[in-house]
Amino acid sequence: MKSIKIICGLALLVTLVMSCQTEKGGRKVEDFNHDWQFLLSETDSSSNQPWRNLDLPHDWSIEGSFDPSHPAGVGGGALPGGIGWYKKSFEIGEESRDKKVFIQFDGVYQMSQVWLNGKLLGFRPNGYISFEYDLTPYLRFDKENEILVKVDNGQQPNSRWYSGSGIYRNVRLVTTNPVHVPQYGTYVVTPEVSAHQAKVVVTTSIVNQSAVDQDFQLSTSLVDDNGYEVGSSKRILRLPRDASTEENQEMVIENPQLWSLESPELYRAITTIISDGEVLDVYETSFGIRFFDFDSQKGFSLNGVPTKIKGVCLHHDLGALGAAFNKRAMERQLEIMQGMGVNAIRTSHNPPAPEVLQLCDEMGLLVMDEMFDMWSIKKTEYDYSQYWADWHERDLRDFIRRDRNHPSIIAWSIGNEIMEQYDHSDSTGGVIARELAAIVRSLDSRPITTANNDTSPDNPLIRFGGLDMVGFNYHHEQFEAFPENFPDQVFIATETNSSLATRGYYDMPSDSVRIWPLAWDQKFESGNPGNTVSAYDHVRTPWGSTQEDTWRIIKKNDFMSGMFIWTGFDYLGEPTPYEWPSRSSYFGLVDLAGFPKDSYYMYQSEWTDEPMLHVFPAWTIPASESDRVVDVWAYYNQADEVELFLNGKSLGAKTKKNEEFHVMWRVPFEPGELRAVSRKDGREVLTVINQTADEPYQIALKVDRSSITADGQDLSFVTVTVSDKQGQLVPYADNLISFDLKGPGKIIGVDNGNPVSHESFKASYRKAFHGLCLAIVQSTESPGEIVLQASGEGLKGATIKILTAK
Repeated sequence: MKSIKIICGLALLVTLVMSCQTEKGGRKVEDFNHDWQFLLSETDSSSNQPWRNLDLPHDWSIEGSFDPSHPAGVGGGALPGGIGWYKKSFEIGEESRDKKVFIQFDGVYQMSQVWLNGKLLGFRPNGYISFEYDLTPYLRFDKENEILVKVDNGQQPNSRWYSGSGIYRNVRLVTTNPVHVPQYGTYVVTPEVSAHQAKVVVTTSIVNQSAVDQDFQLSTSLVDDNGYEVGSSKRILRLPRDASTEENQEMVIENPQLWSLESPELYRAITTIISDGEVLDVYETSFGIRFFDFDSQKGFSLNGVPTKIKGVCLHHDLGALGAAFNKRAMERQLEIMQGMGVNAIRTSHNPPAPEVLQLCDEMGLLVMDEMFDMWSIKKTEYDYSQYWADWHERDLRDFIRRDRNHPSIIAWSIGNEIMEQYDHSDSTGGVIARELAAIVRSLDSRPITTANNDTSPDNPLIRFGGLDMVGFNYHHEQFEAFPENFPDQVFIATETNSSLATRGYYDMPSDSVRIWPLAWDQKFESGNPGNTVSAYDHVRTPWGSTQEDTWRIIKKNDFMSGMFIWTGFDYLGEPTPYEWPSRSSYFGLVDLAGFPKDSYYMYQSEWTDEPMLHVFPAWTIPASESDRVVDVWAYYNQADEVELFLNGKSLGAKTKKNEEFHVMWRVPFEPGELRAVSRKDGREVLTVINQTADEPYQIALKVDRSSITADGQDLSFVTVTVSDKQGQLVPYADNLISFDLKGPGKIIGVDNGNPVSHESFKASYRKAFHGLCLAIVQSTESPGEIVLQASGEGLKGATIKILTAK
C-alpha cells in the first residue's frame, strides 16, 4: 500500500499585499501600479501615436472587439493581441543611494523585455511566471528615471484559451539594504506535528551585496494570530561581501492551531537582520501548520481526517475583467465556489497570481498548483514549447520557490495533457518527467503528478515511476479498475466531466443531442446557445461525462482521493467543441458573469450540509410552445423526499433512488404556480415556488457588497434582474440595460453570461441574458457615495447606492 505523508507548515509572504506602501526596518515595499503610460504599436515605443495614461494591472485584449479573424482565433477568445509598450517615470531619493532597489512583476503576458533608462534588464518569455530585476546599477538619483516594458503577444495563436495581453498582474518596487533577505528567501516547514507540539524549521536565505564583510544577528520570531510570540531563535553570523548563505532556525510551538478547511489558522515568522544596533531588514512570512496523507487505499486525509477532494479547475481570466487581476474579483469566484461546497482548486494550466494562493490560504481551500500546459512538443503554433529548452528549468525553479510556502498547496502538477505522453518509446516523455520531478524535489517535498488524458499504464509519464500520484483526465469508466491497472499507486482525478451547459436555456435541436452524437472531428456551429446545451445534465463531450456520473463513482470509492471538475467557471476562449459565434467556454458550473447554472446545485446538494432545494426549469414558456411536456428536476439535501404541486394539485412525492442525485417529474405545461416542498421525517424543510412570469416590467438591482474600500481597486458586483410586476424574474427577458454612475467610482465591466454575445465588456450597457446581467463597479481613492442607475426602454428603472470608505 502506497502512502504519501506530508507534515509541514508552509508560508505566504505578507509583503505581496499591494494595498499600500509598507516600510519596516530598512525594507520598503511600494505599490508600483499607478501612473503608467501605454501604447499599442507594432513598431516601437518611439511611435508618434499618443500614449494613454492608466493604472495596472492592465489587459489590452479585453478592450478589443470580438472577431474570428483575429490571429488568436476563437480558441483565444476571438480578441486581438499585438505588441504593447508601457512606460513610467519615477524618482528615487538620495536616501536610497546606498540601497538596493528591485522591481517585481507578478505576471506579464508575454515575451516581456524591460529597460531602465535605456539599459536592457532582461527578457522573460513565459507569460505566467513572476520575476524580479535589480534596478540599482542603472538608477539616477539626480533626475527622473524611466522604466520601459515591451510586451509582445503578436505571435498567435500561442494559447488554447484566452490569455489576455499586457502587464496584467501587480507590480511593486522593493528597496532594501545591501544585506537582506532576497525575493522568496524564506522556507518554513514543520517536520514534526502533534496536537501538543509542532517543530518549526525556518530556512532563510541572506545575501550581502555590500562592499565589505558583515557581522549581524539573525533573529526570527514566531507570532500567532493574536500577535503573541510563540517561538523565537537568534544567532550571530558573519557573511563576506558579495556572498550569500542559507541558515536554518528550529523552534517549537506548543499546542499549535492546525490549518484546516474549517479553520485555516495562520502564524507569522518575522525575520530580522540587525548589525551594530541597526535594523537592516525585516522579512515577514505567514505560515500554517498541518499534515496530510495520500494513500493508495484510503485516499486523502488532512490532519488525520479522511477528506474527499471536491475540487474545480479554474482558468486565470476574471470574465469581463479579462486577465487583469483583481483580488476582490478572485475572492468572489472562490466564495461562489465554496458556496457550492468546493474545497479545492486546480490552477489550470499555469502559475496563478500570488494573491490566489494567499486567498486559498486564508479561506481554507486546497490547491493543486500547476506549471506547464506543454513541454517541448507544441500544442499551438507559437506556444511556450519554442522556449522550452532554454527556459523550463529556470521557470520551474522560480515557480516552486515562489509558491512552496503556501499551506493550501497539497500537490504540484508539472504538466497537463502533455504531448510527450504519446511517445511510448520513453525517449522524451519519461526523460523530461524525471528531470522536472527532480527539480521539484530539490526544492520541496509535496507530491508530484501530471494530468494525463492517456490513462494507459504504458504512458511514459506514468511508467517511469518518478511521480507520486497518477492523475487521470476524464476516462471515468476506467476509475474503478485503477487498483488493478496501477497496483499500489495513488489515484487523483485531475480533470473530470467537461459537461456543457448555459445558464437558463434548455432547448435542443433534437433529443439525440442529450447524449453527444458527434465525432470529435465534427464541428457543431450555432449562433443560438439553445442549440448547444441541455438543462438535464446529459449534454457531454465525447471525452467527458455527465455531472452525476463521475461524482457517483468517486463518492463511493475510498481509494479515490478526489476530483477537479472542468470547470468551476466558464472562461474566455476555448468554446470547444463549438465554433464562432461562440467566444467562451460552456464547461463551467457558473457562467462567465458569476451566475450559477443548474448543475451547481447538484454539487451543493451533495457537498454541503446547509439545507437546500433547487427546482428547475423556470415555469415560463413562450405561448407558441405552451403544449410542451416539461421535465422538472429538483436537487435537494437534508430531506427524505420532495413533493411537487402544480396550481395546488400534488404531482406526487419523489425520493432519490438508484444512486441518482435528483428527482424528476414529467409535467404537461400549465401556467401558474409550480411549488416544491422538501420534507424530513414528514416535516417540511424547504419550499421553492416557480411562478409563470408576465411581461418584463421592471429592473431590480442587488449588490454583493454595499460598502467597499476607497482604494481604487475594490469592487462591488451588481446583479441586474428583469422582472414582471410581481417581481418574478422573466426568464426570456433580453432587454438592453443602460447604466449611469455618479460619485467616486466607475463601471469597469459588464456581462450577462451569454457565450455568443459580442457586446463589449467595457461598455456602459448590456443586454439581459435570460433575465440577468451584471455591472462591476470599482471604487476610486476618494471616499463617498456611489449611485448607480439602471434603465431600459419600457422598463421601470432602479437605483442603488454603494458606500466607499478608507
